[in-house]
Amino acid sequence: MTIKPLGDRVVLKAAEKEETTASGIILTGNSQEKPQYSEVIAVGPGKVDDDGKTIPMNVQVGQKVIFQQYAGSTVKFEDQEYTIVGQDSILAVIE
Repeated sequence: MTIKPLGDRVVLKAAEKEETTASGIILTGNSQEKPQYSEVIAVGPGKVDDDGKTIPMNVQVGQKVIFQQYAGSTVKFEDQEYTIVGQDSILAVIE
């Protein structure tokens, strides 16, 4: 099975949470911040405008992106954590 997003939604694979700070302090599970970057796993077909035309997506599978911190919905699927966001919640592509 796979996750197939609808409309202008994007499925992101959650990045690993930082377990230590730059200075070497070990963070507990509750202290770890949710990463704001992820890899694009699946992309929807695009948003349909008022004229019925599909607006193409700006991101592609395999790209690494930065997204808004509290955007989207986090889901667990087949023992893996994913975040599903709207394309407008993606701020940048990492190249």
